[in-house]
Amino acid sequence: MTVTYTARVANARFGGFSQLLLLWRGSIYKLLWRELLCFLGLYMALSAAYRFLLAEEQKRYFEKLVMYCDQYASLIPVSFVLGFYVTLVVHRWWNQYLCMPLPDALMCAVVGTVHGRDDRGRLYRRTLMRYAGLSAVLILRSVSTAVFKRFPTVDHVVEAGFMTREERKKFENLNSSYNKYWVPCVWFSSLAAQARREGRIRDNSALKLLLEELNVFRSKCGMLFHYDWISIPLVYTQVVTIAVYSYFLACLIGRQFLDPAQGYKDHTLDLCVPIFTLLQFFFYAGWLKVAEQLINPFGEDDDDFETNFLIDRNFQVSMLAVDEMYDDLAVLEKDLYWDAAEARAPYTAATAFLLQQPSFQGSTFDIALAKEDMQFQRLDGVDGPLGEAHGDFLQRLLPAGAGAVGPLGRRLSLLRRKNSCVSEASTAASCGCAGAADSGGVECSCGEPLLDPSLREPELEPPTCPEPPGPIPGPTAEPFTTVPIPGPRVPAPPWLPSPIGEEEESPA
Repeated sequence: MTVTYTARVANARFGGFSQLLLLWRGSIYKLLWRELLCFLGLYMALSAAYRFLLAEEQKRYFEKLVMYCDQYASLIPVSFVLGFYVTLVVHRWWNQYLCMPLPDALMCAVVGTVHGRDDRGRLYRRTLMRYAGLSAVLILRSVSTAVFKRFPTVDHVVEAGFMTREERKKFENLNSSYNKYWVPCVWFSSLAAQARREGRIRDNSALKLLLEELNVFRSKCGMLFHYDWISIPLVYTQVVTIAVYSYFLACLIGRQFLDPAQGYKDHTLDLCVPIFTLLQFFFYAGWLKVAEQLINPFGEDDDDFETNFLIDRNFQVSMLAVDEMYDDLAVLEKDLYWDAAEARAPYTAATAFLLQQPSFQGSTFDIALAKEDMQFQRLDGVDGPLGEAHGDFLQRLLPAGAGAVGPLGRRLSLLRRKNSCVSEASTAASCGCAGAADSGGVECSCGEPLLDPSLREPELEPPTCPEPPGPIPGPTAEPFTTVPIPGPRVPAPPWLPSPIGEEEESPA
């Protein structure tokens, strides 16, 4: 059964994990104690042989071997290889749990789409969910040791009520050498189509929803099959195992305590038990044991998935949902907060302090600014309304003097002329000082800046404005009239796109 300790660590406190160190079931001690005793026994045997069995010449040779192994053991990249491997295994382990076929979404779709309170409608709903449960049982007994021990043959599946004897005949007569966990899903689809023809499923949209939920359920069953089929490459597992074992084989010799009288470097202390080497073995070998336990979570380890429990839960819940709970609704009543303007559930005495805490409004909600820092600033120190600061944008792009007119000034002049092609009536209505430009003024009274006359190109003719189309011939044709634009024309706000069209004229 899965080891759950979530309630023990609900609140972080001093030494919060210390009480978890004393647990035995599902612990690293239960997984590693045999390997740890084996390593310690071999280490003590070599130490005893060095101290009491070897001759002086043999001791000198053994001491050289110890220093050699200690020097080159660090070249084995055990931490890098093992860390990446365990990360991959844990990620794969969690993804396998997410692929467990749960019928909750499917049973809700069956309840909402397959109608009928008579025995026929009840039979449809129960059979559909039984087919879904049968598909889950077939795939789980293919990948899980515990489920296979519970249902070792198809006869056990029939006796458990997941399959009828007639369905078993059809299942076994189907000529296929591959895993046939998908067969009940096909039965589900055919039965749903039959319910649609009988009017139990009222429209095609409901049938489509039901089959989509079935496909999600079936895809999870298929992913479990593929996870069981496609393992982590064997070469990677072998590399990690060899790296860990060879590293600690070198540590058996390289971490021996030598005679301090010989004066070897870093061998000034003589102990019998290598405490830090044992800790290193506990961490690295324990890491490898974690990967060994999680690489296949469908076994019978302490932390493997409880597949038999999930089968029982899913079958019971799905049958309750589609049978006893079908169309079984409580009487509609006004809720407790029907007339409340601001509904809030009550708090107990243990949680009443939460009422004093303000609700979160945003990370910048409490930032305070001085009053002078909240004033809008005008661009370039221009006086007047804020919108007029951008009116002379084209004018400020031009050179200051008339003799400095270059390609930029010529281009802007052409673009300004091109965009001024409007009807006379609309121009007169939108700007009452249309002649200000001809009189040499730089800025008209309506607030629109005009180009200086000295910056104009005399040799370039302004583009001809298109004439408005004439009346459409026909008995009901009426002449076009020009509708004046009310109000003065103001500069466009700076955040709007430029009125200049996409067409460009190159200077002559």
